[in-house]
Amino acid sequence: MKDRILIIDDDEQIRNLIAIYLENEGFEALKVSNAVCGLALLEEQEVDLIILDIMMPQMNGIDAAFKIREEKNMPIIMLSAKSEDMDKISGLTAGADDYLTKPFNPLELIARVKSQIRRCKKYNERAERDIIQIGDLEINRSTRLVFVRGQEIRLTPKEFDILELLVRHKGTVMSMGKIYEAVWQEDAFKSDNTVMVHITKIREKIEDNPKKPIYIKTIWGVGYRI
Repeated sequence: MKDRILIIDDDEQIRNLIAIYLENEGFEALKVSNAVCGLALLEEQEVDLIILDIMMPQMNGIDAAFKIREEKNMPIIMLSAKSEDMDKISGLTAGADDYLTKPFNPLELIARVKSQIRRCKKYNERAERDIIQIGDLEINRSTRLVFVRGQEIRLTPKEFDILELLVRHKGTVMSMGKIYEAVWQEDAFKSDNTVMVHITKIREKIEDNPKKPIYIKTIWGVGYRI
């Protein structure tokens, strides 16, 4: 699918010029004349990047960027006739990823669009690799957050390490000794019942019925498995 770019600018000539260059580079261009219409369009359609003018009637680009950032994470490139540093800082503070002063070279804008799209895709790919989903259980390895049916579950660092270890070795039975050595970085003979106690606490947090777990299974005489 083509990457979809939303152009929000009250100058029709600039909207059309940007759209021509984007479409020549294989992008799909959506055009609106003000931020109010742009916000309404974002409620109905997904876009990959926004080109947002600052000086517009009804709602300026700074206020629009703040509104967009309440729910959306796509890159925003701001356009403005102002070149003062404080104007750029205001735009970036509002949530813009890049800033270009009018008049601008359309080829430079296209280069910046491509750069932001490329960076965003790489970030999303990394984020997808870091998120592991097992049924209603979601583990984010980069943020070390755990969710069950969308609700955040608070785990201690050691509890997360155990869960993340079992998830990475899904389908493999891991003994208490192996778990202890991997998480505590100590010889297993010092473990006592430490792993079992932590597993019990994890189950109490992530399982609907800890006595009949659906995630962390006990393989009697061997260890635990997800």
